[in-house]
Amino acid sequence: MIAAIFPGQGSQKPGMGQSLYEGSDAARNVFDSVSDSLHTDIAKLCFESDEETLRQTQNAQIALFTCGIAAYRALEAKGVSAAVFAGHSIGEYAAHVCAGNIPLEVGAHLVRKRGSVMAEAGKTSPGTMAAVLGLDADVIRPLLGEVSGIVVVANDNCPGQVVISGEVAAVEAAGPVLQEAGAKRVLPLNVSGAFHSPLMEEPSKQMAKALATVDFAFGKPVYSNVTTKPEENPVMWNELLEQQLRDSVRWTGSVQNMIGDGVTKFIECGVGEVLCGLIKRINRDVSSAAVYDMETLNSV
Repeated sequence: MIAAIFPGQGSQKPGMGQSLYEGSDAARNVFDSVSDSLHTDIAKLCFESDEETLRQTQNAQIALFTCGIAAYRALEAKGVSAAVFAGHSIGEYAAHVCAGNIPLEVGAHLVRKRGSVMAEAGKTSPGTMAAVLGLDADVIRPLLGEVSGIVVVANDNCPGQVVISGEVAAVEAAGPVLQEAGAKRVLPLNVSGAFHSPLMEEPSKQMAKALATVDFAFGKPVYSNVTTKPEENPVMWNELLEQQLRDSVRWTGSVQNMIGDGVTKFIECGVGEVLCGLIKRINRDVSSAAVYDMETLNSV
């Protein structure tokens, strides 16, 4: 069984999606539809922007959303489709579109709203994030309880690779505590806010209002970042996607559950191979491939 997976913020890079746009009608249609819906030239944003422009939250999220869906539609046009879906943080929105749970245009408007409120939160509720290498999330969580201030596990990416998030002073104070406990490195991340932490309470409330206007269908299963499981009741997705902003992305558990449910191959759609790398560290017995340009598309 094949799972299509979609990367999160940090995977973006200049020129993203251009090869697929030029070589696949299906991919080009996705770019054009998102551009028409948002009255924004998404192709220009992806192909011509520099790294700093694409690093901005409101730009990165819509670019990744568009490229992820474009890659999957190009894959479908080749006759390859997935049985289940998952996305890392913002990638979950692309997963819902490709699974048939929401229309492309609805997803595009939700993603633009999400990027906007998260970018604003970085200004009004400043915080930061750091990558922790060499410790698992279950070890890190109780250690963070010893640190004053707000600091939590934001991303459980794979064994030995976890991201923490919270107030600047608390994240900085957590570094020595985690290194003393055996962390190989604690690396500050260049981000604009404390994503997937309690500091995202206000943007999550704003997303709740936007999500309340959307009726999710149940197409194919999407594994939730929050629960690590496919939610069969579509009315729950409004709450889960709102909750996702302030809760941890439990990627390790999601991948393990997909494998337990019969997934034997993962195809990362969008930009790069970050998720493929994580999957190899979670379980080496399953295969993975990435589709992000015409060369990788033709090799699947």
